[in-house]
Amino acid sequence: MRFDVVTLFPELFSPHLTVGVTRRAFESAQVDVRLWPLRDFADDNYRRVDDRPYGGGPGMVMLVEPLERALATIRGERGDGAAVPVVHFTPTGRRIDQSVMREFAAGPGAVLLCGRYEGIDQRFIDRHVTLELSLGDFVLSGGELPALALLDGVARLQDGVLGDAQSHQQDSFSDGLLDCPHYSRPEVLDAAGGPDAVPPVLLSGHHADIARWRRDRSLEITARRRPELIAAARGRGELSTLDEKFLAGLGL
Repeated sequence: MRFDVVTLFPELFSPHLTVGVTRRAFESAQVDVRLWPLRDFADDNYRRVDDRPYGGGPGMVMLVEPLERALATIRGERGDGAAVPVVHFTPTGRRIDQSVMREFAAGPGAVLLCGRYEGIDQRFIDRHVTLELSLGDFVLSGGELPALALLDGVARLQDGVLGDAQSHQQDSFSDGLLDCPHYSRPEVLDAAGGPDAVPPVLLSGHHADIARWRRDRSLEITARRRPELIAAARGRGELSTLDEKFLAGLGL
């Protein structure tokens, strides 16, 4: 798959595409990322890509023409450019969640527009944007961080990227719930309040009991922190009789 990123700050991407396990996806071009500096598509000596908003107000608005030239170049190079989504990152967009990551991980890629300033001229959005996405209910300085989050989330879902193929299958939200706690060595830590030990069930070697303990912890954490996810799982019929019995014991 291929992602074409239109940005004023391509230098923000390189450090994030060359570190950690997800770099395998980028280095192998499983997730092929192409960076397109928007100022390269300006048509004046000042390389201007923004101007003052009609109607007044603070800030600047990104111009249509440089964006359209960039998009035309990308589509011409891709060949399939007209078929892939054109994504605009904005607080008004659909919230990025694991289902969004899975959709993109199974697709051909996208054109990612990283807006800046007060935003992008609405006429470009109306003509070309097919999907608007948001990291959450807050405002960032530009679309680069949401784009990086999307690329990272998609990369880790590619075959062979993570050391263990089951890693992403056990992540938070993979089954609609938050992940359970995890423990490693040493078995017992010294602490001011006394020894702090790993839960005994994890040392038992009894795989069914371990699986049940992890499921219960996942249910408990989700019910306490994100109860709407429990309600959604119930609505989809994804909670077993044992799940409901455990939640009932918590008064949930």
